[in-house]
Amino acid sequence: MPSNPRNPPRVCALDLGKARVGVAIADELGLLAHPRPPLDGRDKKALIRALGELAREEGVGLFLVGLPLDMSGAHGPMATRAADLAQEISQATGVPVELFDERWTTVEAARKLRESGTSGKRQKGVIDGMAAAVMLQAYLDRAQGLGSADALVMPPPPPPRGRGGRR
Repeated sequence: MPSNPRNPPRVCALDLGKARVGVAIADELGLLAHPRPPLDGRDKKALIRALGELAREEGVGLFLVGLPLDMSGAHGPMATRAADLAQEISQATGVPVELFDERWTTVEAARKLRESGTSGKRQKGVIDGMAAAVMLQAYLDRAQGLGSADALVMPPPPPPRGRGGRR
């Protein structure tokens, strides 16, 4: 895709799920991530067609696909599925794809939605796009030298309370 200095290629993040695929796209300056409505993840061919259309319409020059690693950092079956789909997306659309560690993105997205007052029922419809936006914002911040992927690592949970104990 030819690069125009006024409108550089945009980055689009994908949070892959079996039913829904969360989508977020960087603004024209490549500074801010904006969630979009989710795509249907049940039909792979239709999903890839929709991503090709999105790439053409929005000037996407890179797809960032969430890589769901195990908490240990190991590649499990879901990570293998994501890597395989990323390769198919790149081949079908002609747009390069990078894999990005997505551990904790959904947890962070849910926290942000709670803080904004979004109820649990409403969260279900927007959590996928918000998770993609969290991932994309971490990527954009790192590209600007403002952060690193380590920013997605959450602190360990507090120790469990004993039986009948008080806080």
